[in-house]
Amino acid sequence: MEHYDFDTPVNRRGTCSYKWDTPPDSDILPMWVADMDFRTAPAVTRALAERVEQGVFGYTKVPDRYYEAVIKWFAERHGYNIKKEEIIYTSGVVPAISAIIKALCKPGDKVITQTPAFNCFFSSIRNNGCILSANELIRGADGKYSIDYENLELLASDPRATLLIFCNPHNPTGRVWTVEEIRRVAEICRRHDVTVISDEIHCELTRCGLSYNPWKTAVGDDFPRSVVCVAPTKAFNIAGLQIANIVAPDAEIRRKIDRAINDNEVCDVNPFGVIATIAAYNNGVEWLESLRKYLDGNYEYLLSEMSERMPLFKVTPLEATYLAWIDCRVTGLGSEELSDILIDKGRLMISPGNIFGPGGDGFIRLNFACPREVLSDGLRRLSVLYDKNT
Repeated sequence: MEHYDFDTPVNRRGTCSYKWDTPPDSDILPMWVADMDFRTAPAVTRALAERVEQGVFGYTKVPDRYYEAVIKWFAERHGYNIKKEEIIYTSGVVPAISAIIKALCKPGDKVITQTPAFNCFFSSIRNNGCILSANELIRGADGKYSIDYENLELLASDPRATLLIFCNPHNPTGRVWTVEEIRRVAEICRRHDVTVISDEIHCELTRCGLSYNPWKTAVGDDFPRSVVCVAPTKAFNIAGLQIANIVAPDAEIRRKIDRAINDNEVCDVNPFGVIATIAAYNNGVEWLESLRKYLDGNYEYLLSEMSERMPLFKVTPLEATYLAWIDCRVTGLGSEELSDILIDKGRLMISPGNIFGPGGDGFIRLNFACPREVLSDGLRRLSVLYDKNT
């Protein structure tokens, strides 16, 4: 078994890193955008190095072994059986969602999503001339989120509601939806002829001992008007290689999406993304399991430190992702104010909760996919907010 080093910090400043080079000053610690501060799996690095040695970087043809790797990974790891003809590759899950909205909606249609939600959903909806219909999640006394089915039924019954963007596992709350929850959502959408996009990009990043429930395996073949988006990019820290897959079982829906992918000019993919996907899915499982264990340790460390040093800030129980969703409403401050104080006083950059829509204000999202010593520093900086505002 290879040894995987997640403890040694990697210097990402000056590498054109969106995460590390965006803060206005170099002394600000970035713990915001959702990529990791770990080297990817050695199998991926080796495959990319071999491709670089070729020295020619022209247009790429996606080979059969790409589809075979995707199909085998999801079948063996998640019991999710995908057919080759159902797959449409593209440059990322966000471009995929934008193209799907373009394909299946017309301007003025309403698109439902559970909020607080990944903020790029909102721009994808808006940029296609559609209207956000927010199905705000219910936060329980224990901090765990659940779906407001009564409200979802009401929103789905609107004749202008044509699409639901479902996030599983959910960003930013970290929920892994159960089979029963997924089926209930599907029943409501089927009843009102609402098509579903299931964004499953975080599916590999469940906590140890947990697994996610794919939309398709939960719902079965009874609801063909559904589309799933998956990618290896979050799990293997290769978002910059720009690769993702749309899985659309219905032939007519697939035809419309394929047309929109071409209309949006996101039908060509990065050759390195193709190579990395094959390597990750064929030879990356051991690294991924080591990563999940390390992230579990980081989460437990975060919980311990928060409980001891910032007990009035409540960390949402996490089932998946490496993104801590932290309730700071005890301060009485909005998320933008919290973010500004953290930048100014703590020199810490987080994602303010209000950007995730209804239900997000007063929260912050903190990325803990980093070496433990970096996380420790980040929590020390976060405590400035607690000490001065509680």
